[in-house]
Amino acid sequence: MTLTQTVQKIYSRGRRPGPRGFLAEWTLTGLLVFFASTTLVQAYVVPTGSMEGTILIGDHMLVDRLAYSTPGPFGSPLLPYRAIGRGDIIAFRYPLDPSQTYVKRVIGVPGDRIRLDNRQVIRNGQRLVEPYARHIARPPDRYRDFFPQAPPPGLPAEANDMLIRHSAAGEVIVPPGALFAMGDNREDSSDSRYWGFVPRENVIGKPLLVYWSFDAPTADLIEWNVPHLFDVALHFFDKTRWERTFLVPRSQPAEVE
Repeated sequence: MTLTQTVQKIYSRGRRPGPRGFLAEWTLTGLLVFFASTTLVQAYVVPTGSMEGTILIGDHMLVDRLAYSTPGPFGSPLLPYRAIGRGDIIAFRYPLDPSQTYVKRVIGVPGDRIRLDNRQVIRNGQRLVEPYARHIARPPDRYRDFFPQAPPPGLPAEANDMLIRHSAAGEVIVPPGALFAMGDNREDSSDSRYWGFVPRENVIGKPLLVYWSFDAPTADLIEWNVPHLFDVALHFFDKTRWERTFLVPRSQPAEVE
């Protein structure tokens, strides 16, 4: 064995981890992946069509958890934290069941006065022009289309509280620490009209990008099942919406007439 071979052998031995080192490396890697997937980004699949026109049923998204989080005294100059604004798309814990994640668009921030006039949003007395909104043919509904007029019976307590305590002169007034959110698919969206404001602390983050979009029914996306696994295996290529891969759902503030 030459001197060079001896040195290479010693060097390679010095770099090869033992069982403990190997375990430590994989443990650290796992912790980093877990930290990144729970602290920095979160995967989420869209099961309903309330945001259709912008986000489709079956879009698998990554949610940026840092964008709207509280920066603290040292985070502001280092990371891209920012305040939530009108027109932003947010992922949040559903107020009536925090185990569920919803995605909607912010229509009103604290202090805003909101009402609807024949499906059009009036904010602070100004009629909004919303290019992202989608309107589908549905029978007229006075509460949905002329919110907050004629509230139907059976609304949850949070919605009734909004209508009783935070409305005046036919408008809902967004209180401090809350947001008014609506789906872009206006006639087919369970949103703040039906369950009240989104508490600011419920906001998880903003959709970062669509990493995969698969054409599947709502039932299969709410809870994975064996037929859905077979569907993915058999139709991965023809049911994947390739044109939506890496699509970025962007914020878009409305204009006023």
